Amino acid sequence: MSDQPVPLGSLLRAAPPDRLPEVVAEHLRRHYSADRIEVFIPDLTHSAMCPLLSEDKTTADPSALRCFGSQRTGAESTLSGTYRLYLPLSCWGERIGVLRLDLPRRPEPEVADQLATGADELAVAMRAAAPATDRYHRASRRERLTMAAELQWDLLPGRSLGDERFLLAGQLEPAYDVRGDHFDWALDGDRLTITVLNGDGDGLEASMLTATAVNAMRNARRCGADIVEQAELASDAVHSRYSGTVHAATLLLEIDLVSGDVAAVDAGSPHCLIARGGDVRQVELEQQLPLGMFGEARYEIQRFRLDPGDRMLVVSDGVHAATPGGRSPYGESALLSALRRTRLQPATEAVGTVMRGLRDYHAGADALDDAVTVCLDWRR
Repeated sequence: MSDQPVPLGSLLRAAPPDRLPEVVAEHLRRHYSADRIEVFIPDLTHSAMCPLLSEDKTTADPSALRCFGSQRTGAESTLSGTYRLYLPLSCWGERIGVLRLDLPRRPEPEVADQLATGADELAVAMRAAAPATDRYHRASRRERLTMAAELQWDLLPGRSLGDERFLLAGQLEPAYDVRGDHFDWALDGDRLTITVLNGDGDGLEASMLTATAVNAMRNARRCGADIVEQAELASDAVHSRYSGTVHAATLLLEIDLVSGDVAAVDAGSPHCLIARGGDVRQVELEQQLPLGMFGEARYEIQRFRLDPGDRMLVVSDGVHAATPGGRSPYGESALLSALRRTRLQPATEAVGTVMRGLRDYHAGADALDDAVTVCLDWRR
């Protein structure tokens, strides 16, 4: 093992965007005598890990999935006597994947720190490289996406975001056939903006409607506009294109990460819930017109407040209003029970728990609507 390994960051910056796993593997073999190296990324449902270096794409590694979920380094001894490490790959709170490697022996603390730093560098590089290659997109897909789903996934800001102040995560389902439901977010200093949107219709037309509304809100936000102006520009854009025949039900939230104050524009059907201690309550907001229903619609801000340690959940009507087989809506009690079960989970795992609860509630029946769940933990 070399005393001074070649800096991995410079190697990654010089590598083609689709060859990052190979560059890391060669570096680890040469400088750390590592073996059985693998880079895993999650599938679209975040229920399985997909290997990038193995030719066998059906390879299962439960330890990699546990590392991905916990975001903690894992270690175990192998039958051959080597020391196996699982290192989470994450960037700005976004979970990218897991790096697995076998070492001849347990690493000294300094070497362990070097390996963790290398994993961080790989995560940043993969995050940056994703738009420039299809390799990572292909590996994460178990089947072909519909055209509507392709548009929706490309429109997303990511799957999670966070720092020492907060952790934010979102999930779309059904992953391979999502239509008009969507989430978006942006961090600017101490201001975090979140939107959850449910566009009218099915298939490609629903995705096009959602894309119009989301990009209009982004256009306003990137010019410094508040959530009222974002909603009004998006409503005008949708109405201009569709003349009121379709609309986009949207909840816009702007959170002050210092005070916990939340400004909201409720323009339709998404619901907001807060889990505080052992209590779960819905935030009662007065619904205003969905985006695009009428020309020159005007919106007003409503306000509520988060306390340190609060968990906020925002769900589309595909979650709270789901009534499979004529059952009562999922949001009446089953959603609250699912949210309570997430108490000890990070937001990145909580969204999956809520969605699994929704699938269980359908009891094998096909969902009639797509669904979005967004979860925010405000740590302060």
